[in-house]
Amino acid sequence: MLKRLGANVYFSGPKQWYDPTFDVYGKYLPIDELISQMDVLMMLRVQHERHDPNESFSKQEYHNKFGLTVERAKKMKQQAIIMHPAPVNRDVEIADPLVEGLQSRIVRQMTNGVYVRMAILEAVLQGKS
Repeated sequence: MLKRLGANVYFSGPKQWYDPTFDVYGKYLPIDELISQMDVLMMLRVQHERHDPNESFSKQEYHNKFGLTVERAKKMKQQAIIMHPAPVNRDVEIADPLVEGLQSRIVRQMTNGVYVRMAILEAVLQGKS
């Protein structure tokens, strides 16, 4: 949907977690190559429970290599925003001070998500779907 609206979509994170079938939606680049160009940085929760602990990264290692650290955030455009659907693994995907920082829209995103789900449930229950 984002591409239909004219957005350029990029994926980042551990290369071994990237599926080349996503290429139709966007492009893979390391976060350090993207951070200064992004208007919106959408972080997703690392699902530690789905990864083999022997093949995965420690939380600290993931944060340092792929997460939004305070140092990386300093390279963001001043008007860029940070999003995350929650729950957030603090200091894994996003450094703790950034979760409620000025550029964060995470709490607003969570709040609006409740209203969207309420509207969908109402439409389904009233047979408007």
